[in-house]
Formats: sequence, structure tokens, C-alpha cells
Amino acid sequence: MEYQELLQTLGLAKNEARIYETLVRKGNSSVSFISEKSSVHRRNVYDSLNRLIEKGLVIEIVDAKENIYQAVEPRKLQEILAEKTKALDSALPSLDKLYFSTPSEYRVQTYRGKEGWKQYMRDILQVGAPFYSIAAQGAWLDERVKGFVPGFLEQIKKNELEMYHLFDYEVKENNHPILQHVGKHYKFLPKRYATSSGIDIFGDRVNIMHHQYLGQVGETDEIIFTVIQNQNLADSFRVWFQYMWDFCPEK
Repeated sequence: MEYQELLQTLGLAKNEARIYETLVRKGNSSVSFISEKSSVHRRNVYDSLNRLIEKGLVIEIVDAKENIYQAVEPRKLQEILAEKTKALDSALPSLDKLYFSTPSEYRVQTYRGKEGWKQYMRDILQVGAPFYSIAAQGAWLDERVKGFVPGFLEQIKKNELEMYHLFDYEVKENNHPILQHVGKHYKFLPKRYATSSGIDIFGDRVNIMHHQYLGQVGETDEIIFTVIQNQNLADSFRVWFQYMWDFCPEK
């Protein structure tokens, strides 16, 4: 079944996907023929057909001898997906509000890859609190993720979120282009305090970046960092950030 996996990602159960693809390939078919060609047991074909009919993907043609089933043209899948997207868009504001208002005493998560990076950026915008970064190295401009950054920075500016960066000394030595995007609140850590990790703090979040280098986050083939959600811990990190900020020389 060439399209089974795709159909399942669109919300069809495994048997539904097999049956729908069979009808698309073979045309109008009886239950016995569908069962044979889709490798779905006959007793399960009826239930799956009823669900496909409810979803508007299959039509039942009543016949005196044996009912026949016909697939609706695949463009119907676009309509179903559009309806789901519309429903999700409508519900997202209240879901986001619920998510970010739910108290969390202590939560630790691992964010991976581009999707994890995008979620990290969404977290900053959704929390809507001042942002503090320790040992930043311009990782926002990593080639793998920098395409997300312009829209992110636009929202930062629109929402008037304050950003404070304590950059690694290499950012200054190389006059890294990240300095053009972070506003005026930044300083540089002395060279003897260089590390390959970084920490971001905002709201009740502490994000620990692993294997961070100039203009790059994560290993060559993987982005990975740890997110700790705890208000007391985040408040403590902000105190430590302020201590470092106060003792770092001016630009």
C-alpha cells in the first residue's frame, strides 16, 4: 500500500487507509473484493467502511444483490485537513492560555532538532518575559535554524520583549553578525570563562544548550538542549545572571 502511511498521518486508521487506497486503485468494489485486495478481514471491513462513510470519503451504492462501495475523489482529503486546521486555529489561543497558566512545580524536558528549536522560540514568545542569556555564541544564526529567526525577532520587537545577553568572548573577537539582531543590552564574558555550553532564562524556564560553538548549537548532525521549568530555579539563575552582568566590563 503505497499511500497508507500518508493517509494515516491525515487521520485515517490503518484499516481505513488500506481500504480507501484499495477503492481508489480498484474502483467500485464489494466487501468481499475489498477484503481480498486490502488484506483486511471481512468482519473489520464493515466497521472501517462505516467510518469512511461518516468522514465523507466513501459512498455506499445500494444494490439488490450486494452493496457496492466507491471512494470519493482524494481532494476530499484536503477539505478534511482544512477543516481540522481551522478548528485547531480556533482552539489554539485558549489551549495556549491553559498550557501557560497551568502551574508546574518542576518539569524537565529535552528538545531535539529543528522542531525542538522552533518550540524553544515559541516558548520565549509565549512566556512573554524578559530574556537573559549566559555564554551566548550566536547560535540563533546556525545555518540549520536561522530561517526561523527573522519572524521570531520581528515578534520580539512587536511584543517589546527585553533581551539581555552575556556573550562568549569569541562573538566579540569575530564581530559575529548576531550582534546586529539583539538590541543594545549585551556584554562579553572574559576569555578565561569560555565554555561550550550556554544558558537562557525567561519566565519560569531555564534552557541549557549543549555543545554550543560560535554561530552553532548542537553537534554537527543534531540540535539538543535541556529545558527546566521551575520558577524558583529560574529566579535564582536571574540573580546569578545579574551578578555576572554587574561585574562584566562594558562593551
